[in-house]
Amino acid sequence: MEVSREAILDKTHYGIKIYAYVLRQYYPETTVLSVKGRDCGITRNPFNGGKETLRIHIDGVMATHRDTELKTFNGDVFDFAQYHFRITDEEELLHKINQELHLNLEVKEKSELDWLNGPDDTWYGYCSFFKAPVRNVFPAETMRLHQVFALITSDKYKRITEDLRAITDVKEARKFKANRFDYVTFSGTFEKRNDSNLLQHSNLLTIDFDHLDNLQELKKQLLNDEYFETEMLFTSPSGDGLKWIIRIDVSEVTHSEYFTAVANYIKHTYNIEVDQSGKDVSRACFLPYDPTAFLHKRHQAL
Repeated sequence: MEVSREAILDKTHYGIKIYAYVLRQYYPETTVLSVKGRDCGITRNPFNGGKETLRIHIDGVMATHRDTELKTFNGDVFDFAQYHFRITDEEELLHKINQELHLNLEVKEKSELDWLNGPDDTWYGYCSFFKAPVRNVFPAETMRLHQVFALITSDKYKRITEDLRAITDVKEARKFKANRFDYVTFSGTFEKRNDSNLLQHSNLLTIDFDHLDNLQELKKQLLNDEYFETEMLFTSPSGDGLKWIIRIDVSEVTHSEYFTAVANYIKHTYNIEVDQSGKDVSRACFLPYDPTAFLHKRHQAL
């Protein structure tokens, strides 16, 4: 039997064994699930601080879950496995489950032409989108970069961006921005906007350049940077800064360490100090109006 969703569900009692395996990684030597018919009751959720809020149930031919406290934390067993293994590619995830749970399912040999009919393995930068005000820490939806780009370049935020730039008092401008602007977390998706509630890192990093005298010149330099390829670049809500979104790899280096390295590179290369807020993985980035924003062509094709 070859590796597939159906084969894995058949081998793991609708996926219940996958839930049990993942939970045991966080709570070893404890009873993590108590199955009664098609219901597993409530158990601890490692993705909600270990609270006993996770309800698992066999729904049809697949085990599913929901959190009694975090209303948007729900899905099927493969979604849950994705949170743990941090693998977004489905084929890779299925092979990982097969390997870790020793299911001994057959791995099909690939031919050189399999990619023609294979699943889409394009890298996507997923982020959480939040409605204003900034004190709202629960996301409204998950977006890809091309969707964020569409918002920025449309007229949606044109009026409030113009209103913000007309405010001369710094404190008033800051208050206006915090209350009126929607925002995203470019570095990942979150159950709640807090570093400890990260669901999946996007492998994106936001670099803030504030109060620039040479905005257009720096924009050209960043787009032609020798070491970092720009995923998105746009003018900040204030109009005198830039938001530079670049791709990183957090599989071996942490977000914070990567930020420090990039900040040092920018200081050395462009003699500019960057805003240190980018060190926080849950950093909020307000969405302004910028019809001249740049988006890498890999995202434009989506």
